[in-house]
Amino acid sequence: MSRMIEPTDERIAVGDGVELRVLRWRSRGGSNDGMRDAAPFLLVHGLASNARLWDGVGRRLAEAGRVAAAVDLRGHGRSDKPEGGYDFATVAEDLRALIGALGPGFERPILVGQSWGASVVLDFAVRLPDLTRGIVLVDGGLTDLRDAFPTWEACWERLAPPQLVGLPLSSGEGYFRSAHADWPEEGFEGSLGNFDIRADGTIAPWLSRDHHRAILEAMWSQRTADLWRTLRVPALVVPVDGGENDWTAAKRAGSEAALAAARQSGVAVRVRWLRGDHDIHAQHPAELTEEILAADREGLFSGAVVP
Repeated sequence: MSRMIEPTDERIAVGDGVELRVLRWRSRGGSNDGMRDAAPFLLVHGLASNARLWDGVGRRLAEAGRVAAAVDLRGHGRSDKPEGGYDFATVAEDLRALIGALGPGFERPILVGQSWGASVVLDFAVRLPDLTRGIVLVDGGLTDLRDAFPTWEACWERLAPPQLVGLPLSSGEGYFRSAHADWPEEGFEGSLGNFDIRADGTIAPWLSRDHHRAILEAMWSQRTADLWRTLRVPALVVPVDGGENDWTAAKRAGSEAALAAARQSGVAVRVRWLRGDHDIHAQHPAELTEEILAADREGLFSGAVVP
């Protein structure tokens, strides 16, 4: 049985003294396995998450002969945690600098984002369309928080993170295993990467409450429909069907609106639903990876940027 492909773990400076933690998976040959025109992948996590939740996807992309990298965005995981810069414009600039620093073979990657990360890569593609061949939005980038919460105060009151500082590690791990019994082991390990595991056996989220609030407020201010109307690069949309509920219905409406906007602008957009948890990349990495590679094989990301 062959040994699994493991990522390298490094830190890359993106400006203003900020360094981001990056995981990189390479095929056995060290590059895109002889596929000269094959795009690399940059994997972007969700709010209060971390790069390790992409372990299953990154490894499978490398096993398919592709190059992939996953980043801990500022404030998250093992990246630096500056006091400011949690707006979309600054995060996009971080990614721009990161892509430039990743070196030869990482030009114009396909950006794959989950949840808040989907909103990040959608915003990035609108701001800097020449720097990506296309985007993949995994259960995000389709709805506006303003539709659910008329004021920012109401949004924060409902979506503020729970107070987890000082929670015993055993309690946190027990919750993950009971709530996500069908997740693979690497999904559990990735979830624990959201926390600083302290010497006394307790945990604390890597993302501070203040930084969580700043990101959530930027999300509340973002107008997704405006981004879709100005998108000029192809997109694969992978919403998650979590059962018949208001959230799934909102995503269905959002995906229909995205397709309508794409038809107006001439951008190629494909929608592929998966069934499972919001963190589908940790729960079913094989299925998600296959959807991404199938879209690439079928030429979704091969078109030029729409002028």
